[in-house]
Amino acid sequence: MVLVMILITCFVIILATSQPCRTPDDFVAATSPGHIMIGGLFAIHEKMLFSENYPRRPEIQKCFGFEISVFLQTLAMIHSIEMVNNSTLLPGVKLGYEIYDTCTEVTVAMAATLRFLSKFNSSREMVEFKCSYSSYTPRVKAVIGAGYSEITMAISRMLNLELVPQVSYESTAEILSDKIRFPSFLRTVPSDFYQTKAMAHLIQKSGWNWIGVITTDDDYGRLALNTFAIQAAANNVCIAFKEVLPAFLSDNTIQVRINQTLEKIIAEAQVNVIVVFLRQFHVFNLFNKAIKRNINKIWIASDNWSTAIKITTIPNVKNIGKVVGFTFRRGNMSSFHSFLQNLHMFPNENNKPLKEYGMLLSACADVKDSDLSQCISNHSQGTLVYNGIKRNFSLRNDFLWTYTEPGLVHSIQLAVFALGYAIRDLCQARDCQKPYAFQPWELLHVLKNVTFTDERNSFHFDAHGDMNTGYDVLLWKEIKGHMTITRMAEYDLQNDVFIFTGQKAKNEFRSLKQIQSKCSKECSPGQMKKTTRSQHTCCYECVNCPENHYSNQTDMDHCLLCNNKTHWAPTGSSTCFEKEVEYLNWNDPLAILLLALSLLGVIFVLAVGIIFTRNLNTPVVKSSGGLAVCYVILLCHLLNFVSTGFFIEEPQDFTCKTRQTLFGVSFTLCISCILMKSLKILLAFSFDPKLQAFLKCLYKPIPIIFICTSIQVVICTIWLIFAAPAVEENVSLPRVIILECEEGSIIAFGIMLGYIAILAFICFIFAFKGRKLPENYNEAKFITFGMLIYFIAWITFIPIYATTFGKYLPAVEIIVILISNYGILCCTFFPKCYIILYKQETNTKSAFLKMVYSYSSHSVGNLAVSHISLDAINSNLTVTTPGSCCKSAALQKSKDLQGRAFTHICRQNATSVCKTWPRKRISSI
Repeated sequence: MVLVMILITCFVIILATSQPCRTPDDFVAATSPGHIMIGGLFAIHEKMLFSENYPRRPEIQKCFGFEISVFLQTLAMIHSIEMVNNSTLLPGVKLGYEIYDTCTEVTVAMAATLRFLSKFNSSREMVEFKCSYSSYTPRVKAVIGAGYSEITMAISRMLNLELVPQVSYESTAEILSDKIRFPSFLRTVPSDFYQTKAMAHLIQKSGWNWIGVITTDDDYGRLALNTFAIQAAANNVCIAFKEVLPAFLSDNTIQVRINQTLEKIIAEAQVNVIVVFLRQFHVFNLFNKAIKRNINKIWIASDNWSTAIKITTIPNVKNIGKVVGFTFRRGNMSSFHSFLQNLHMFPNENNKPLKEYGMLLSACADVKDSDLSQCISNHSQGTLVYNGIKRNFSLRNDFLWTYTEPGLVHSIQLAVFALGYAIRDLCQARDCQKPYAFQPWELLHVLKNVTFTDERNSFHFDAHGDMNTGYDVLLWKEIKGHMTITRMAEYDLQNDVFIFTGQKAKNEFRSLKQIQSKCSKECSPGQMKKTTRSQHTCCYECVNCPENHYSNQTDMDHCLLCNNKTHWAPTGSSTCFEKEVEYLNWNDPLAILLLALSLLGVIFVLAVGIIFTRNLNTPVVKSSGGLAVCYVILLCHLLNFVSTGFFIEEPQDFTCKTRQTLFGVSFTLCISCILMKSLKILLAFSFDPKLQAFLKCLYKPIPIIFICTSIQVVICTIWLIFAAPAVEENVSLPRVIILECEEGSIIAFGIMLGYIAILAFICFIFAFKGRKLPENYNEAKFITFGMLIYFIAWITFIPIYATTFGKYLPAVEIIVILISNYGILCCTFFPKCYIILYKQETNTKSAFLKMVYSYSSHSVGNLAVSHISLDAINSNLTVTTPGSCCKSAALQKSKDLQGRAFTHICRQNATSVCKTWPRKRISSI
């Protein structure tokens, strides 16, 4: 493209240097002399008239289609130059102008640019070829225009040759910010980067994501489309279709493409928002056809046509839908309004557009203002004769003011003022009344750095040559039967925000948001989007968020994960719920049951203690090892029952450390006492002299109890010091947080329980060997049963404890403790209590001796009475000097083991035993 443009430029330059224009003055639209000449390019006519499909000869064609709004832009430039000349900004220096009509065609604009570049004060209109244009003085010092980016880019490449400053008031193509390709170009408006960014932001803010785009097939249209596509994607907006129309009305295919575009709009029924980057004449034709087809959409207007009064006056234009447009920030229009009011006094000898406008008004003198625009458009399609125009015709100034586009007028004013201030800075040390005082490239350097102010704001060009004045957001509304362009908001470029002008404007914006333009139905909170078309992320289906995920906004791409430690969410949730903290508390039915059982156990312990205390001197109590041992065992049972209370209620570090330690030490002490009793039984029934001697040395009740318990104390102390149990939040469950005691060290916990199990197993072995004692006093048998219950309970506990999860895990341990405690308590004390309470006749000395006699009479092996019997004899019968019968028995069977045992009994106990012992039985010994 660049190469083509260079070739065209060179070709035109050659033409210009070889054969000057035959009537150059006819080519000028408006002119005024001055010390410093400023060029102007405006598309006063909308197209060129070709007699055939394409030109046959390289000549400028006639233009037609008078554009009132652009005519007003030329007046804005003239007025601004007059303001500078009438001010003290440039004392003694007058700015002149040459304004050309581009006819919306690149070739016409390039021809005008060639005249701008022609050598100043030359007898021939020609551009000289030079290796350096540093000292070359062209016809003008700067150019204002053109309006359309396609034309601006073409003439900018020509002006770059001599670095003639070009200040555009409307060209917004982003590529023009590239100072490598367009070093002499500046503009008083933002680039399309900001406009497309604002459009995408507005669309996203309105909740639309499925839109269409219509643009022109030229550099401006393609660049605007690409820039908008990038901005739309950044705002999650998808483009459903992209329609491209021919750039110039002289293209005969434009009507066909407009019809095809309308067919596409109708086919895409879900698209209710369309972004339009077109020229005014494109939109005029598009809307006329769309109204006939009853197409009602929201149209996002670019700055090219957002303020086009010509379009707002289309009959029934209200049926087209709503138009939201972007235009350049407006300024103070009072001075220009006064200029229009006095336009009839302005000289028109060198102003062809003003003459043409007067001729058109004369032709439409009897037409109302509402139809005047259409009348002018109709009459401007042909060739007008300007001879005979009277100077006293009415210019209908109010009509002109209605067609004024404030944003563009302000941009033109800024362009003229920027040049005026730059010339002032440049001419402070020069005599600028002389045409050769400075060259255009010197003015360009000053212009890039100029800063000036109006009544409120300060203006300057940025590093890209842009003047970021911002945008006004417009809304077309029908007021009293007429389509009116109102300002809805301002767009702040720096902060990327919309500033609404009032509550009414906010309400209007909310009404726009009610219109849907989406490919898919909006996903509600609790759902997320699942894309169904790979090419468009805006087309999707809604699926519920999975468990522990949520979405709290509409159309979320992904569900958010809840904080698993503290929150949870069900499927399809729009929020996370705080997890309920659970633990085995006092109100839980199971906890109440277990506490009741523990309390019952405490009552049993106290009751047994009372019973034993009241029957302190009975054989049954004394045969249990004495009251001290019984109290110690009962105290251990009491502590075990009490320890279950530490497993209930909210865990604390203290309770976590106390409950296992209290249970382990107290239960170990209980088993140690029972172990001592079992050892005593084994000692009583061991008749192997060597084993008996070993057991006698081993049987030390207090040291045994102390050592066994101390080992457990050491284990628990090490456990508490190095890996103490602590409170832990178990967050593995989806909806609750389980407060539980983390044991600190499973190994230490296992060693503690294993140590108790070892003692219980030893106790079980000792008791099992003495299980065949007299029925009423057989404590060994009940100890065996108690140990069996303990083993069954804890063997069952291990797999249950390993597989149980949740707040009832402590309940499992409580149940095992209760079973173990109840088992040993019942087997150790309840049979004795039964004898004390219901078998009182057997709880006497005589009954005890009779029981021994009855037991021994059944088996010679039972002469060596049980540990219980020995204990009872040693503890309860009066000790006297052994009688002769005992001696006799000992002498008769001194070598017999059983005889020795009986002799031992007789020697250690009263003679009444021998007296009551059956003589026959003694004789047999």
